[in-house]
Amino acid sequence: MSAPLLEVRDLRVTLPTARGPARALRELSFALRRGETLGVVGESGCGKSMLALALMGLLPEGARVEGSIRLEGRELVGLPDRELCRLRGARLAMVFQEPMTALNPVHTIGRQLAEPLRLHRGLDARAARAQALQLLEQVRLPQAARRLDAYPHELSGGQRQRVVIAMALACEPALLIADEPTTALDVTLQREILLLIDELVRSRGMALMLISHDLAVIAQTVQRVMVMYGGVAVESGPVGEVLHHPRHPYTQGLLAARPRLGAPRDRRLPTIAGRVPELADLPAGCPFAPRCAWQVAATCDPRLPSVEAVTAGHELRCARWQEVPAAAR
Repeated sequence: MSAPLLEVRDLRVTLPTARGPARALRELSFALRRGETLGVVGESGCGKSMLALALMGLLPEGARVEGSIRLEGRELVGLPDRELCRLRGARLAMVFQEPMTALNPVHTIGRQLAEPLRLHRGLDARAARAQALQLLEQVRLPQAARRLDAYPHELSGGQRQRVVIAMALACEPALLIADEPTTALDVTLQREILLLIDELVRSRGMALMLISHDLAVIAQTVQRVMVMYGGVAVESGPVGEVLHHPRHPYTQGLLAARPRLGAPRDRRLPTIAGRVPELADLPAGCPFAPRCAWQVAATCDPRLPSVEAVTAGHELRCARWQEVPAAAR
C-alpha cells in the first residue's frame, strides 16, 4: 500500500484567550491517501474549521501547534511561512465557507484566478488569462469569457462559489479542503456544487477533505467520515459503517436529531442536552461527558479516552462504548 498523501499524528492546537490557554484540537490522528475522500462533521465549535486552518498553516496569531502534519512526506508543523506559501495553492488548497469574503472585492475575477497561476506556475499574463478562462469553463460558469472582467459583487452566490473552486484547483493541488462549500446556497445549487467537486476530484486524482454539519451531504459525498466534538475525533471510519452503525453517544445523538420523511408531524425531534462548551471550559477527560447520558465521572472525567477499534477501520474514543446500545440505522 502506498504512503499516505496526508498524515496527521497527535495534532494539538492551543489558542491564547483572555481566560488562559484553550485547547482547540487534542490528540488528533488520521491519514488520507490519494483519491480518498474524508468528511469531517460535528456541531459548530467542535473544531472542524480549526483543523482546516491548522492544515493550511493559517491559524490565528499566538496559536501553539504540537504533533505532526506531513503532506507528501514533508513536515508542515514548524515550517517557515515562506515555505508554506509555496505549498498553499500548489499542493494543498482550500474552498472557504463564504465565497464573498474569500474573493477580493477590488480585483476582477480574471486577475484573481491568474494570480496563483503566475505565482506557482510561472505563466505570463496572457497565458494565465487563457488558463483562467479554461478553469471557469471547467467549473461550468455561464458566460465564462465575460466573467473574467467582472467583479465578485457582480456574480451570484453560486457563481462566486464556482470561481472559488476554480481558484483552488488552478494549480492542480494534491489535497483539496472544502470547508462548508455549500452553506449559503439553495438545495439545487448545493447539489450542483457537490457534484462538480466530486467530478473534479475524481478526474484529477486528488484527495478531498469535506467539512460539513450536514450528515446527508457527507453520506452522499465521501468514503470515510470523522465525527468531531470539543477538538477531538470521537468516532471515525467508513461512512456507511459510522452513519448506519454509530457507537459513540455523540454520533448517535447527531443522527437521531435528523428530520425524517414520513415521520408524524406532531413528533418532536430528539435533541442532545446542553450545548457545545467554550474551548476554555472543556473538561480534562471526554469532551462530551457533560452532555452524555452514559457519563460516569470516575470513568469519563479524569482523562481523554484512548482510541478503540469497533471493527477494522471503525474507531472511537469512548470509555463505555461497549455498554452503550448499538444504534443501527
